[in-house]
Amino acid sequence: MSITHLLEDFGGTLRGTPVSITDISLEEERLASFEKGYQAGWDDAAKSQAEDQRNVTADLAQNLQDLTFTYEEAYAAVLQSLHPLLEQMIAAVLPTLSQETLAPRLAELLRERVKEHGQQTFEIVTAPDDMTRMEILTEALPEMQIALRQEDTLAQGQLYLRFGDTEEKIDLKSVLDAIEQAVSGFFEENRKAIA
Repeated sequence: MSITHLLEDFGGTLRGTPVSITDISLEEERLASFEKGYQAGWDDAAKSQAEDQRNVTADLAQNLQDLTFTYEEAYAAVLQSLHPLLEQMIAAVLPTLSQETLAPRLAELLRERVKEHGQQTFEIVTAPDDMTRMEILTEALPEMQIALRQEDTLAQGQLYLRFGDTEEKIDLKSVLDAIEQAVSGFFEENRKAIA
């Protein structure tokens, strides 16, 4: 017994009119297929490039953000490490340096005053701790008439220069205090800005 009656017969369709393809229509079909494939490839490449561009832009934006954040962190870390150093310099180096430069600065000031006001007697009122330094200064300037006077209420680095009716105050302690306050204020402002 055969089962051919259960299966579909495809032989009848082959018996119809044959489809003919000429060389020209075949070439046109190939060209159309090539154009479709080329366009699809071009669209895929453009889409891929646009996606790559978005990824690169997103990565660049993230890297710039990370770099900015890292710069701020590095800046904060550098400032934090400099703070103790500057405090030590203000506490140890600047007072010594200011004391060593007091006499040369005063000598320069005296010479300026002689040029401006002529030769006259200068009175230097100084702290007890600076008296020796001022005595050495007066010996180094024998061409000037300098009278020294000690004032117990003055702190080291404070003195008055008097000539005629004029009095000038030199206060290295106040200058050092102002420097210390400026440095502390600077670090406080940066701490607030970074936080």
